[in-house]
Amino acid sequence: MLAEIITIGDEILIGQIVDTNSAWMARELNKIGIRVKQISSVSDDKDHILKALAEAATRAKIIFITGGLGPTKDDITKKTLAEYFGVGFVENKEALENVERIFAKYNRPLLDVNRLQAQVPANCEIILNKNGTAPGMWFNHEGVIYISMPGVPFEMMYMMEGEVLPKIMANFKLPSIIHTTLLTVGEGESFLAERIADIENELPPYIKLAYLPKLGQVRLRLSAFGEDEESLQKQVDIFAGKIIERIGAVFVVDKDIALEKAILDKMTERGLTLSIAESCTGGYISHLFTQHPGSSKVFLGGGVTYSNGLKEHILGVKHQTIEQFGAVSEQTVKEMVDGALLNFKSDFAISVTGVAGPDGGTVDKPVGTVWIAVSGMGKMLIKKYTFGNKRQQNIERSAVMALSMLNTLLTEVAD
Repeated sequence: MLAEIITIGDEILIGQIVDTNSAWMARELNKIGIRVKQISSVSDDKDHILKALAEAATRAKIIFITGGLGPTKDDITKKTLAEYFGVGFVENKEALENVERIFAKYNRPLLDVNRLQAQVPANCEIILNKNGTAPGMWFNHEGVIYISMPGVPFEMMYMMEGEVLPKIMANFKLPSIIHTTLLTVGEGESFLAERIADIENELPPYIKLAYLPKLGQVRLRLSAFGEDEESLQKQVDIFAGKIIERIGAVFVVDKDIALEKAILDKMTERGLTLSIAESCTGGYISHLFTQHPGSSKVFLGGGVTYSNGLKEHILGVKHQTIEQFGAVSEQTVKEMVDGALLNFKSDFAISVTGVAGPDGGTVDKPVGTVWIAVSGMGKMLIKKYTFGNKRQQNIERSAVMALSMLNTLLTEVAD
């Protein structure tokens, strides 16, 4: 079952708002076996909307439309749909009662423009909006289902969950879709692809492998499509197992979760604690961990030791070490991680020092030079990285590489 999503509104196309509706809808549709083939954003222009609808109908069996259903003049979706289907308007009693109920609840006068919300194209079934005045609309036209919903995210979500998805599942025989995501870190997409090329070639046509790279991480997503969910899951598990065995230490977890969450889970299961000594990352790594509920079971804290004085005072880095080798050096990052373990009394520690940029670099230590150390349980890893000249990207890359090194050390200790 193929679907398309059309979002309507000039505010999306000028970047005033981000289209979160499509991403949410695609995820929910995928769960019930509907594959979204295309997502389009169109302006508040009748001809543009008409063309988008006609084109989508040639490719998909279900078309989801959000936006343009309000009471103001720029909300033209309902009128355009009526023209597209060649029908007039009727007043829907249930929709009118819903509008009256909402205005009575808030003790506000019901204006004529609000009553118009109950006017719908004659060929639609309404989808009651329990959180707003604009009803959703369900059309069955020439073998294609068109579902129009408000663009307000929470109104659309309630409508989808309460009415639209159950109705789709009741009316269509849908296939099973199985997804398994393998999170990897520290190895590039092309290198991973080369290592598992023979496994990928073994995949049957109903199982697909996608590579989803992001700043030092690659998610390998196995997707299977068919009727027998149990059989599909068994086959996906077999191929996932082969890939995990092949890629070794760069594998993190077989869940679609954030890298730092995967590490938190690993350390929680083993009762391990962590502290962090950050310089150039300015607390960013600590933020990644603490944004997750339950992080206090693992993350004890640390220090944002930006100045040399704090590196010495809080972490115990020797003054002569910084004088001789500089703050951005192997020697300094080692003493930082040693100091974190000693002073914060954690099982593992991370330390980071570098030149984030865009200025501050030298010939020997250009912008993007970063030293990272990870230590714990009698083992230590220290690495030097040379990133680019973009400050925020350097901070994010430093964090990912630090987490990658911690994952490696945790794997070594477990072995």
